[in-house]
Amino acid sequence: MIKNTRKPRKSVFDSLEFKQTIENLLEEVRELYCADEIPWVIGYSGGKDSTAVLQLIWLALKELSPAKRQKAVHVISTDTLVENPIVAAWVNQSLITMKKAAEHEQMPIFPHRLMPKVTDSFWVNLIGKGYPAPRPKFRWCTERLKINPSNAFITNVVRENGETILVLGTRKAESAVRARNMEKHERFRTRERLSPNSTLPNCLVFTPIEDWSNDDVWLFLMQVENPWGYNNKDLLTMYQGASEGGECPLVVDTTTPSCGDSRFGCWVCTLVDKDKSMSAMIQNDEEKEWMLPLLELRNELDTENDRDLRDFRRMNGLVQIHNGRNIPGPYTQKSREHWLKKVLEAQTWIRDNAPPDIGEIELISLAELHEIRRIWLTEKHELEDSLPHIYQQATGTAFPTGYFDEDLIFGAEEIELLREICGDSQIKFELTRELLAIAQRFRTQSRRAGLYDSLERALRRNFYDNSTDAIDRAMRRHGAMVSAQAGEVQISLFVDTSAENQMEKEV
Repeated sequence: MIKNTRKPRKSVFDSLEFKQTIENLLEEVRELYCADEIPWVIGYSGGKDSTAVLQLIWLALKELSPAKRQKAVHVISTDTLVENPIVAAWVNQSLITMKKAAEHEQMPIFPHRLMPKVTDSFWVNLIGKGYPAPRPKFRWCTERLKINPSNAFITNVVRENGETILVLGTRKAESAVRARNMEKHERFRTRERLSPNSTLPNCLVFTPIEDWSNDDVWLFLMQVENPWGYNNKDLLTMYQGASEGGECPLVVDTTTPSCGDSRFGCWVCTLVDKDKSMSAMIQNDEEKEWMLPLLELRNELDTENDRDLRDFRRMNGLVQIHNGRNIPGPYTQKSREHWLKKVLEAQTWIRDNAPPDIGEIELISLAELHEIRRIWLTEKHELEDSLPHIYQQATGTAFPTGYFDEDLIFGAEEIELLREICGDSQIKFELTRELLAIAQRFRTQSRRAGLYDSLERALRRNFYDNSTDAIDRAMRRHGAMVSAQAGEVQISLFVDTSAENQMEKEV
C-alpha cells in the first residue's frame, strides 16, 4: 500500500471554524469602511478571486444600517473589447444583475464597465497603425487596454475626493513573485491592512483575501450564496471548462501579470504559447465550437517569424540595424488589409453559425473601423481607401461610410494608372501616392505651415530603389558609426592616459 506523503494545504480556516473566520473578516471590513469618508473602488473581473472579494464587501455592508452605508463603493470592470466572448458575456450580465440588486437593496455599490478609448483599442493599433502582435518585449496592449482605463477612473475618484481605497482580489498564493511584491508593499503600510499603491498617488490598496489559498476561495464561493443573485456554481462550471490557472486580474500597473499569465484573458493574446482556456472550452463543449474562427485567427497572429508581414522601415520611417539585421517595423498595407478581412470574416461567420444567445457579436466595432479608415487615409496615405471594399467582401453588406472627405480618396482607375506609371517599384508607388496625399491635404489650407516638413519626411522614407537598397545603406551607415565609435574610444583612452602621465609629472 502506497502512503500519501503529500502535505495538506494550509487554509485560512485552519485556526478558526469557517463561519467564525468569515465573520471576523466581515467585521474588519465594516470597521475599515466606517473609519472615514474615503470612497472605495473594487476591481472586478468576474473571476473567482474578485467575486469572493466583492461578496465579502457586499455581505459586510449589508449588515450596516442605511445611515452608516453612505460611502460610495465603485465596482470597476475593464472590458478590453477582445475578451474571451464567454467570459465577457458573463461579466457584462453580472454587472447588470449587480446594478439592479444594489438599487433594490439600497446598497451604495455602483458597477462600471470601463473600455479603452477607440484610439487605444487593440484593432486600431494592430490593423490601423500596424503594431505587430504583442510580445513579452513589446507588450503594447496591457497599458492601452487595461491600465489606462482603470487608472483614469481611479485618478478621477482621487481628484474628486482627495483619496481612494482600491480593493483587489490579489493573493500571495498565486505565485512567488506576487507574494514578494505584496510583502514588499506591506512594509510601507500607513494603516492596518492598507498599502500605498506604487503608481497611483493617494490610493491605498486593501487585499482582504491576500492569505487565502485557491481552495479557500472556492470553499467560500460554494458555501456562501452570491448576494447580488448570480450563480457561483455556474462560475465553477466555467472554470472547469477551461484549463488550469488563475483569472484575469484588474491591471493598474506593469507589475501586475497581464491576462497572458492567467486563465481568462483576451482571445487575441499572443503573450502565451497557446490559448489553453479557449481550446479547452471548445474541446469540452460542442456548443462552443463557434469560437474556432477566433482560435484560428489568434494562432495565425502568433507567428514565430513575422518579418515578411512587416515593413523594413520603422514607424518613423527610419531603417535601423541591430546585431547585423534590420529591425522590422509595422505591418505592411497588405498584412493590415489581411487582418481586417480575417476579423470581419470571423465576425460574419460567428453571427451566422453561433447559438442565438450569442447575438450580434461584435469583434470589431464600427467606431474602430472608422478610426482605422482615417489612419489608413490620412496617416498612411493609402488613397485607394480599401476598407469599405474589404468590409463589403467579408460581410456581404455595404460599409456605412457616413461623412468623409471624398477629396482624399482615389478611385480604382486612378490607383491602377499610378501603379502602371511607377512600374514594378513599390517604393516609387508609395512615394508618389504620399506626395499626392500631401498635396491634396494642403491644397485647401490658407496657411501651409508644415508642408515642406511633410514633403521632406515623405522623401526620406521613400528615396530608396527598394528594400534591399535601403537595408544595404543602413548597414553601411551602421558599420561606419561603429567604426567611428571604436576610434573615439581609442582616442579617448590615449588622451586619458596622457592626462594621467601629465598629472604624475606635476605631482
